[in-house]
Amino acid sequence: MEAKTALRTELRARRNAHVASLDPRVKALMFRRPPSPVMAMVPEGATVGVYLAGPSEAPATAYAQVLHEAGHKVALPWFADRASPMVFREWTSPWVDDLLEPGPWKGIVQPASDASEVVPEVLFVPLVGFSADGGRLGQGGGHYDRWLEAHPSTLPIGLSWDCQLVEHLPREAHDVPLHAVVTPTRIYGPWERQA
Repeated sequence: MEAKTALRTELRARRNAHVASLDPRVKALMFRRPPSPVMAMVPEGATVGVYLAGPSEAPATAYAQVLHEAGHKVALPWFADRASPMVFREWTSPWVDDLLEPGPWKGIVQPASDASEVVPEVLFVPLVGFSADGGRLGQGGGHYDRWLEAHPSTLPIGLSWDCQLVEHLPREAHDVPLHAVVTPTRIYGPWERQA
């Protein structure tokens, strides 16, 4: 646990420095659309889960827009309160911020409580770090690991900056590996998930 905490601190600092060093014009061109090998991982008509990125996280909103235009139902994480498990609710239009409302965490918005609850078949997940064999280091709350453990048929794909790659990640029994990771320069995987 201590190793993960120290690694999170180091990787957050590395990610923040990397994103701060990017020319805003170049940054605006990154993660604009899923590469075709990633689009091929999304079955026709699948519901796709995404996340709303924090200031230095790899953004997923443009992916949501492309997938929505391709006919996919798009969903975002939703929490009743901080102690409740994460569920996904439909984001009926990834261009309309008015469809979102404040969630239990300051500064994070989510779909309205009356939006349809869905189970994504493909889930783009945020991360703090990843390894070249599909390991993922999250924020530390375990929300995604618990959700993925309860939904083993969902395909998790990480979005990350290249600087978040580490040679080795400490793994615990509850850590759920990724199917693939997309960075601005390459795609890692796909790896087979062991349910």
